[in-house]
Amino acid sequence: MRGIAWISLLPLIIVTSLIIYDEWVSTPSCKIMPSADPNDYEPGPNSGSGVDLKVMMVANLLLVGSDSGFVDRHFRDYYMAKFFRKSFHTLNPDMLLVLGDVSAKGSELTRSDWLPVLDRFHQMLGTFLGVPFHVLLGDRDVGECSGLDTGSVDWIAGNFPGLDSSGCGAFEISNISFLSLNAVALLCGNNKLRFSVEKVIETESIDLRMEAKGSAEAVHDFSNFAWREKAMSSKSGPVLLLHFPLHRTMESQCGSQISNTREKRGFSEPGPYGLLHAVPLNATEYIFQALKPKIIFSAHAHEFCDYTHSDGTREVTVSAMTWKARDDPGFVIANFHGNGRGVSVSYCSLARESHLLIAYGFVLISLLSIMLVANITQLRRSR
Repeated sequence: MRGIAWISLLPLIIVTSLIIYDEWVSTPSCKIMPSADPNDYEPGPNSGSGVDLKVMMVANLLLVGSDSGFVDRHFRDYYMAKFFRKSFHTLNPDMLLVLGDVSAKGSELTRSDWLPVLDRFHQMLGTFLGVPFHVLLGDRDVGECSGLDTGSVDWIAGNFPGLDSSGCGAFEISNISFLSLNAVALLCGNNKLRFSVEKVIETESIDLRMEAKGSAEAVHDFSNFAWREKAMSSKSGPVLLLHFPLHRTMESQCGSQISNTREKRGFSEPGPYGLLHAVPLNATEYIFQALKPKIIFSAHAHEFCDYTHSDGTREVTVSAMTWKARDDPGFVIANFHGNGRGVSVSYCSLARESHLLIAYGFVLISLLSIMLVANITQLRRSR
């Protein structure tokens, strides 16, 4: 009798253990990433001392919408929403930034097909809808250069807060200036959207120089290309937000595993740009000379990267936050400090999909084994 009673308690013990494990793995694990700039040091991602603004940055959600399958709807999307909720309650960020590729195939969708994707996006954000959030456009959202339509970009941008018709946005929060650019357009040649993005850069550059000089003389300086003479000091501009990383002149290990990661997760094609995974060199130089960004946050690569450009500017590439792209998704927490202490960056990792599948498989096999043992025991006793 004691054996039967013990066996009857096993399912309850196993299910309770699974619930506890499920809550544990849903909590992000964060570690601060060292910076070349000593002003960027900060004790940890949860420390509030001297932090003016805490921003959670995610990328590459790759939502499908109405075409999503059973696994996406009831497993992957469920856990992504749970990750957002647990991250919000654990880290208590002041703002959320989504660095593009909200949709997996947005460039192929009609406006009516986009609506389920937007609904799923808002459902996934959940508690984050109560804090300021900003969304960039990625190549999977708006498409490649040959099909980059100004009307479509305008409509998609209109569904996200703070974006203009070209997919760019500028805002300030807690005395920290942010500038988001439509990096997809910067990959194109003589495209109307590219000219619009360059106009945004030019306008922002003039505003920065007018603010620095305190006079309209900056307008004349810009027209005479005085910006090439480093009228502004390095890292004195806004926080720059892009979907595509900037061009990197030095060898970097970031991206050495990109193709392997995509192939393993079913994304063997990188998107509309088969050979181009970064903003071209000329556009990168123009951005540095015109904006002097304080720090740069980019995405697209699906993996985390911390890179320092030749002028000392730090660029952080945010990992994909979806199991559709990688087994170990993650995101970034950026702490902006007052008193000239700079920006500290923490990388937060989330549960591996493979680990959860193993856990669920173990529970299923255990429950089936218990049922089998119980039935065999009952048959023997009935004899």
